[in-house]
Amino acid sequence: MARARIGTGRRRTTPTQPTDPEPPPPAEDSQVLAALRAGDEAAFAGLVDRYHGRLVRLATVYVHNRAVAEEVAQEAWLGVLRGLDRFEGRSSLKVWLFSILTNCARSRARREGRTLPFSALGGAAEADGAEPAVEPERFRAADPGRGHWISVPDNWDEVPEQRLLAAETLALVERAIAALPPTQRAVITLRDVEGCASDEACAVLGLSEGNQRVLLHRARSRVRRALEAHLAGAAA
Repeated sequence: MARARIGTGRRRTTPTQPTDPEPPPPAEDSQVLAALRAGDEAAFAGLVDRYHGRLVRLATVYVHNRAVAEEVAQEAWLGVLRGLDRFEGRSSLKVWLFSILTNCARSRARREGRTLPFSALGGAAEADGAEPAVEPERFRAADPGRGHWISVPDNWDEVPEQRLLAAETLALVERAIAALPPTQRAVITLRDVEGCASDEACAVLGLSEGNQRVLLHRARSRVRRALEAHLAGAAA
């Protein structure tokens, strides 16, 4: 199950999405590609089973509803079939699929007039420190103790596991991710929902490592704030 790393550095995490079939390890990519290039329909059906839900989920970052996201995913699958012979294996199969989907989704969004320049979508503007990752009022502003916590993040190790896994909590986390600015949402979706490494997310989204790291931190902080408020309200 994909889990979001929105805690306080402890091992306890909270799930963000329902379980999808896990993608094969990268070592199997060459076998899958060989089968696809040989026209193995079962191999292609297996790939669709593993990734279609993930592609649709990522497409919703760029387009206005799930029906359009499904269309974008179908377009991406056509792109996969057309590009099999050109794929050189310099990235993992997963990164290649997500990159094709992202390009298709951005093109569709441009056709629908839904996109803005990247900087306006939360790239440079968010990564350059325009928005604090944690509310300044949670820190001491004056000496002694300047910069130290006033309100320390909750220790979720004390929250019962079944409460964190409850459908209501999962839905809250999904809504919090959906409400993020587009690039923050794309980064946290790739990193914490799909399990991509930082270099993979950078490759898919065309981000520098520094921007990816800042955007991910801001996204996790926003989701954590929403979850903290939910858990505090439920406990009141």
